[in-house]
Amino acid sequence: MNGEDGYANDGDAPRITLLRPGEPFPPIERAWGADSPAPGLLAAGGVLDAPTLIAAYRQTIFPWFSEGEPILWWSPDPRMVLDVRELRLHRSLRKTLARFVTDPACEIRIDSTFGRVMARCAAAPRAGQSGTWIVPAIRHAYAALHQMGHAHSVETWIGGELVAGLYCVAIGRVVFGESMFTTVADGSKIALCALTAFCRAHGIPLIDCQQNTRHLAFMGARERPRAWFAAQVEQLTGLNAPAWPTGKFDPIYWKIVFP
Repeated sequence: MNGEDGYANDGDAPRITLLRPGEPFPPIERAWGADSPAPGLLAAGGVLDAPTLIAAYRQTIFPWFSEGEPILWWSPDPRMVLDVRELRLHRSLRKTLARFVTDPACEIRIDSTFGRVMARCAAAPRAGQSGTWIVPAIRHAYAALHQMGHAHSVETWIGGELVAGLYCVAIGRVVFGESMFTTVADGSKIALCALTAFCRAHGIPLIDCQQNTRHLAFMGARERPRAWFAAQVEQLTGLNAPAWPTGKFDPIYWKIVFP
C-alpha cells in the first residue's frame, strides 16, 4: 500500500492516497470517479521532481494544484486526447494558418525560450480561476524536465515578438500537452497546429490534452477511456524519442498539415 489512506473533506468523501517521498503511485484505477468532489484525483503528497514526473506521465498521471495546497496527482477518466491524424482545421483557422505560413514576419520556434513560455502560461488569465496552477514548484520541476530533453515549448512569433505558445512533456513517442497562452487571435491554435505537424512528421500519434475543453474539442481532440489511453502510453513511451530541434520550426512540417 502506498503511503496511507485518509479522507479528504469529510467522512463521506472517497479515500485518497497520501504519498511519502519516493513512494510509487497507487494504481490509476483508484482515482476518484466522475461522481466524486474531484474527478480524477489520485493521490496527494510525495515529491515534485523530474524523475517523479517522468514516472507519473508513464502512468497517465500529472500534477495539478494551487499555491498553498499539497502536491495533487490526477488521472481522469475519460481522458481528452488528440489523435494527430484527426486535427481539425476549420475554414477560418485554415485561412489564418495559410497567411501565417507565407508571411515572412511570422514563424514558429521550438524551445527557444521555454522559461518565458511557462511564465506567460502562468500569467495568462483563466475563466473562473483567481490564480494559477503553474506555481513556482511546477516551473522549477518542468525546467528540470526541459534540461533533460523531456519538456518542450512550441512558440508563435510575429515580427520578432513572442505572441503565443504552449509547453508539453514528451516521453518516447507520446506528447502530453500542459498549457498554452496567446495574446493574438488564434495564436495558441497555430502553435498547436505546429506541434501536431511536428508529431506527424516524427511518428508521434497522440497528444494528451488531459481535460475536455471547447477549445480542444474544436481542434479535433476527443475523450477516450483511461484504460485505452494507459495501454497506448505504455507502448509509446517505450519507443525511441525523436530529436527535438532548438530554434526555428522546419517549414517542411507544414506540408504535412497542408499536403
